[in-house]
Amino acid sequence: MLPGSDGDNFTSLSRAATPRSERYGIGRGLRKQAPRRSLDRWSNALRRVDPIDLVVATNAGRVESLVPERIKRMSASPHAFLRGAAAVHAADFAVLPSTGIHPVICGDAHLGNFGFYASPERELVFDLNDFDEAHPGAWEWDLRRLVASTWVAGRDNDASEDQCEQAVARCVEAYRRHIARLADAPLLERSFERLDAERLHKGARHKKSRTAVANAAKRARTRTSDRALPRFVTSDGGQRRIVVEPPLITRPDGEHREQILAALDDYLSTVPPHWARILGGYRAVDVAHKVVGVGSVGLRAYLALCEGSSPDDVLFLQLKQARRSVVAPFVHGDEAWHDHQGQRVVEYQQALQTVSDPLLGWTSIRGRQYYVRQFRDMKGAVVLDGLNATALADYAAVCGMLLAKGHARTSGASMIAGYLGGGGKVRDALCRFARRYADQTERDHDALLRAIRSGRLSDTPPRDVPDDDIG
Repeated sequence: MLPGSDGDNFTSLSRAATPRSERYGIGRGLRKQAPRRSLDRWSNALRRVDPIDLVVATNAGRVESLVPERIKRMSASPHAFLRGAAAVHAADFAVLPSTGIHPVICGDAHLGNFGFYASPERELVFDLNDFDEAHPGAWEWDLRRLVASTWVAGRDNDASEDQCEQAVARCVEAYRRHIARLADAPLLERSFERLDAERLHKGARHKKSRTAVANAAKRARTRTSDRALPRFVTSDGGQRRIVVEPPLITRPDGEHREQILAALDDYLSTVPPHWARILGGYRAVDVAHKVVGVGSVGLRAYLALCEGSSPDDVLFLQLKQARRSVVAPFVHGDEAWHDHQGQRVVEYQQALQTVSDPLLGWTSIRGRQYYVRQFRDMKGAVVLDGLNATALADYAAVCGMLLAKGHARTSGASMIAGYLGGGGKVRDALCRFARRYADQTERDHDALLRAIRSGRLSDTPPRDVPDDDIG
């Protein structure tokens, strides 16, 4: 990481901070090694690895019988392929010019990885919400993935090329303006900034945008543990059991179940003491394996139903397998210090979000590492399918702003602001890049479909998944 980054003196209060003006100057100086116009660079000739080979490689270590479900979900559309292709993007972006400024990045910053969730005070907030790939890395990689997903999503929703460009421009401008504003703010002030549902709704420029936000917020408020009971739980001889829906929801055998329960006990030691005491009042009454996401399909993810002091006092916890970030192989020296990948996810989530799930923690099962969180905690997302061009541009701008907020919370805001400057060079360059990479994503999606037709990859999941396959 470059010296002089905002907020990187966390090991010492006695060392003098680098003046902000000097950090701005460092950022401006980086335009020589990574000219802003070079942010538009992309061509297939720059690739070092075939994208389908990389998809196959990232299937290694997953539940083998669930891999076809992952391929099926990625094949649904170019944007679905993009959602599952974080490893492809990391490999591609690593060959492109970058400044060397390395805050903590999301590593998977596409439009679908922003959403609503409950703050510890039970307020509905909107922020980045997926951190499986979070890691110190080039801020440009996050912004590239976000603008590429914006252009691809626009095409999927029948937006014109001009409308896709306008949405990307709004996204980049929001990022640039917000990183500049936060770079001038005190470190604590930028750390407290948050976007709640009311502010998001009021800030929407157009009726379609306000409607999309209102609908997403309404859905999120109903997504709580108690309301999940009729959907996920049945009664078996007076005892609550999670409903099995093979192959997407399956029940582990007795030995495996006991190992998951033991892992939940270990998890308590990673939660702040106050919350550990509260969790200690619950008892896990059932566990199941539940398939989630697109890129995550095939990784192990367990659902635990917990009961408290009464039948109405219920809590769902999710244990999700954590592996090494796709960013890590491309960052010099692997700047993440965590030995436990679940701990990495939790701590970088807390770094990037203004407020986080207070029950975040980590554990291990059968030698694999997991992070733990609430499963139903007012989580929800703006539905991208059918979002018109105006609403897409509004939404992309919000995501750009929140990405800047996340980066500014960790390191390098003043240098990034100095590099970006006040003009439109970065905006125009990233618009050109986003269009080129959207073309690339469509070609990659076509290549995936050809691999399915040729039999190299299967998109037909089995009807059942044996527990020993999951374990």
